Amino acid sequence: MQIDFQGSGLQGARPPPDADRQRMMWINADRVLYLGLLGEPTVRCFGGFSVYLSLRGTHRICVDGGDWQDCAVSVVPPYVRHRIVSGERMICNLLVEAETVDVAALPAHLRAGRGAVDAPAALQRMREALDILRRADNRRYASTAAFDEAFFGAPLRTRALDARVQAVLDRIKSDPNGHVSAQECAVAAHLSVSRFLHLFKAETGSPFRSFRTWQRARSLLYYVTQSSNLTDIALDAGYPDSTHFSHSIRQVYGLTPKSIFAGSRKLALYASGAGVPRLGYH
Repeated sequence: MQIDFQGSGLQGARPPPDADRQRMMWINADRVLYLGLLGEPTVRCFGGFSVYLSLRGTHRICVDGGDWQDCAVSVVPPYVRHRIVSGERMICNLLVEAETVDVAALPAHLRAGRGAVDAPAALQRMREALDILRRADNRRYASTAAFDEAFFGAPLRTRALDARVQAVLDRIKSDPNGHVSAQECAVAAHLSVSRFLHLFKAETGSPFRSFRTWQRARSLLYYVTQSSNLTDIALDAGYPDSTHFSHSIRQVYGLTPKSIFAGSRKLALYASGAGVPRLGYH
């Protein structure tokens, strides 16, 4: 385990009595771990591999309009619409950004998962990693590799990308609220727009516009503990107005921004790396 405990001595300790009420999120540019309220989302659609983990019982998931499935752990591929209902008040959701991993080398339950997965060893590992994290004083992983080691047993192999596409990804992820266009990226890559868009999708598996939309919506997670006016947050996050902001966020998360912020009031947020706005975090 490569999380920095800073001498906390809590790795083998019993969880505190209020452990089930400890809501938290750890986020960097490549991964997200959310432990908190699910709410009542409608259809949602994330741009990364999404792993849902029930803390003790089960949840129900419906992927791309298919049948509802009951399970303790489920996986949804990137950009696939789904619905989820939890049998518990809180749930754990892990997000792995698709462009950061070699899909063919992913663990089987991630690579082939589409809804409920039967992976008891993976379930046990993830629950144990989550338990250690919840009992730690310093809830930060030193790196993406350290996070992967804890929850997946080893660092996930990175995807080898064309240098021109990698430069675009780095640019967008370092400033997800910016308004970089395909035209600008094509010029920087010395390609025509059509050739750039084709190359981007071939390399990342995602259309350029979908990736940019997801990164902007994902950046909202850095703001959820802030008390600012939602209109101001919409502008800070790169949306032209509050109406567009509300519609776009609901399309991704299945919840309105108001509901997301209401459910995050007691959330402890730990953010690091590229793309973090200059806000006051733990």
